[in-house]
Amino acid sequence: MAILADISEFLQKGRAKNVRALVSQALDEGIPAEKILEEGLLPGMSVIGDKFRDGEVFVPEVLVAARAMNAGIEVLKPLLAEAGDLSKGVAVIGTVHGDLHDIGKNLVRIMFEGKGLNVIDLGVDVTAEQFVDAAKEHNAQIIACSALLTTTMGEMRETVEEAKRQGIRDRVYIMVGGAPLTQAFCDQIGADAYAPDAASAANLALAHCTKA
Repeated sequence: MAILADISEFLQKGRAKNVRALVSQALDEGIPAEKILEEGLLPGMSVIGDKFRDGEVFVPEVLVAARAMNAGIEVLKPLLAEAGDLSKGVAVIGTVHGDLHDIGKNLVRIMFEGKGLNVIDLGVDVTAEQFVDAAKEHNAQIIACSALLTTTMGEMRETVEEAKRQGIRDRVYIMVGGAPLTQAFCDQIGADAYAPDAASAANLALAHCTKA
């Protein structure tokens, strides 16, 4: 459908006003809100995520595309709410205790939302208990921990251990990421997944939430 392709294109260009207008027009034409989300907004953001991963676009382009996506979602929100929660899964994310860096974490949130996930962003300096408590409260499938400092990486192990202590380790997928991290570190602490960038993290998260 041409209008859905146009929504995707304008989103990729960061044209929030155009996206908002086209989403409204699509609704007026009788296209269901879920279809607009699934075939217009989310594919556009997915393209941006792939281009970011491949170094074809950079943080500013991601941010303006996310703003455009949110403009479209604001129009759809009342209708999506009526239809029930259409999110593909719930993820709790945050930067670990002792670390105040949030740019990488914010990019992960944008990419997760661009895949249709409901994101509970706990911010920075998040303790293991806060991660696990939030996962329990929101019945999240995913906990995603970010760290930029080597001195705070150990907090990720604490989150894995806290999930065990609180009895949810078997039902929560713990993801880790950040500049100093490696797959070997992920394996060492017993986390489930490591991603080198926000777009890859989003792909892993969506695959986990939608697997049979």
